[in-house]
Amino acid sequence: MISQIASEDLKKIEAAIHKKFSRVAVSPEGQFKYPTGKNALRQLNYEDSLIERLPDEVIAGYCGVGNPFSLGEIQQGQNVLDVGCGAGVDTFFAAILVGPAGSSVGVDLVPEMISRAKKNQQLLNLDNVGFQIFSGENLPFPDGSFDVVISNGVINLIPDKQAALTEIARVLKPFGRVMLADQISAGNIEKDLSVRLANWFQ
Repeated sequence: MISQIASEDLKKIEAAIHKKFSRVAVSPEGQFKYPTGKNALRQLNYEDSLIERLPDEVIAGYCGVGNPFSLGEIQQGQNVLDVGCGAGVDTFFAAILVGPAGSSVGVDLVPEMISRAKKNQQLLNLDNVGFQIFSGENLPFPDGSFDVVISNGVINLIPDKQAALTEIARVLKPFGRVMLADQISAGNIEKDLSVRLANWFQ
């Protein structure tokens, strides 16, 4: 689909993502049609032991659409990348699971989300976490850097999904794993590209 989208439309998409998620960085409550915060984590069957490790102020920033951790185990000492990390809740869970010998890195396109994640990090005693402003289509890491890549509700927003998935595959180690939770469109897809662009978040 990326080849069909003009550069000015790509800029509009990026601006719309920034506009929405700069508000979400303040508070996700009421911004989505699905639950957020601790309510969502419980409904999505996140482990209580993980939820209890984070302060309520950090948990309140969760706005994922699924539970990527339900797709496999993350081991002590592994290196994990969170693509589209938002306020960092999944990134922090990954950091807890890999322990001090491992690392957890979150990237997000929206500066306000990275600022929120870094502010959240100051509330935690986790030294194995880092956050950077980058798009999933252009990851700033060498080939084979990560054992696991997680992503939660983000790939659906990226215009060039093939580029994002190619980048994810590139930064994974051999036999590395992708644990992806996302939304898909059900029913008929609008054929008119201009209508799809106008309703990017619907």
